[in-house]
Amino acid sequence: MRKLIISLIVLILVLVALDRVAVAGVQRDLANRIAASADLSGPPTVTIEGVPFLTQALSGHYPEVRFDLGTLTYGGVPVRDLRGVAYDVTAPLGDILRNRPDVRAGRVTVSGTLTKQTLDRFAPDGIKIGSDGRRLTASGEVMVGANKLKIDATMRVEVTDGRIRLRAEKVEGVPDAVAQLMTFDLPFDGLPFDVRLTRVRSVPLGLEFTATATDVPIRG
Repeated sequence: MRKLIISLIVLILVLVALDRVAVAGVQRDLANRIAASADLSGPPTVTIEGVPFLTQALSGHYPEVRFDLGTLTYGGVPVRDLRGVAYDVTAPLGDILRNRPDVRAGRVTVSGTLTKQTLDRFAPDGIKIGSDGRRLTASGEVMVGANKLKIDATMRVEVTDGRIRLRAEKVEGVPDAVAQLMTFDLPFDGLPFDVRLTRVRSVPLGLEFTATATDVPIRG
């Protein structure tokens, strides 16, 4: 009985070791594929969720793969803490071992943060973007003809044609035509995996966005 118990313990330890070695190898392969798909200079950090891993590897199906791309620039707009999740990844073990490109995700979600300093770059001259704790604000002075007007506004954030638009929603003491001067877009395109913006919300650092794509190839 004692020998049997020892043998079972050894077998379990071997399987655990194989599991960890296998997951490291597949994570490395997926990291290289994500780097190629997103045109990165180096592989990102990739984590395959769920255990045991060998069961997923043998089935060729990974329910959730997380990746961290760091800080990148798209369309001239720096994105901080860009990260994503690939769901329902189909990656046959044979294709992974042979480095074949037939790896696909049912859905990919990417999120990141645009800081207030970044938003300032695209705001009208003389305007600074801030926050009241819940929503973005804009304050400063703008020239209207020969006159300089002081502006204090609450900004509404919209997703329009795949771009982020900031629009003055409440501007105290100025005509509507002047308030329209506060509307501006972020030239925000070229995100990896051809994801489309689906959600934007105000956060203490600035704006946090979420973008999604379906049936996404993860090329080698």
